[in-house]
Amino acid sequence: MKIRAILFGLCAAALLSIGVISGSLAQTAALLDLATFAQSSVDIGIGAHRQHFDVWIADTPARQTQGLMFVRDLPSSRGMLFPEPEPRPTAFWMKNTYIELDMLFIGADHRVAKIAARTPPLSLDTINSDGPVIAVLEIKGGEAQRRGIHVGDPVSWP
Repeated sequence: MKIRAILFGLCAAALLSIGVISGSLAQTAALLDLATFAQSSVDIGIGAHRQHFDVWIADTPARQTQGLMFVRDLPSSRGMLFPEPEPRPTAFWMKNTYIELDMLFIGADHRVAKIAARTPPLSLDTINSDGPVIAVLEIKGGEAQRRGIHVGDPVSWP
C-alpha cells in the first residue's frame, strides 16, 4: 500500500510538471514582439526640465495585457504608454514583470496625476490610478525621482 501511494505521488508530480511546462510554453508562445508595437515619444515637463522618453504604445487589448511582462531590462530612456480613449479609473499589477517600474498616471489635463514609484516585480497587488486618467506611462523604476518628475508636471505625446 505504501509503495502504491509513493508511485501515485510520483506520477501526480510528473503530470503536474508536464502541465506547468506546457502551460509556460503556451504562455510564452503567445508573446508579442515589442518591435511590432507602435512607437512614439513622450515628453514630461517644459523647458530645461523637459524629460524625453521613446515609448512603445500599448494600443490594443493584447498589447495592453502583455505590457512590459517578461522584459528583463529597460533602458532609462524607454517606456510604454497605455493610452485610454477617454478618461477612466484604471489599475495595473506586476504579474510576470521582472523589473521595477515607475507608473505615471496621466490625467485628462495632460499632467501627471499620480506616480507609483518602484513598483515591486512579480507582485499581484493592484496599483490604482485613484481617479480617471487618459494614459499610464511605465518607465524604469526610480527614473521619475532621478529625473525630478513630479505630480502636476505636463505630459505630451503626438
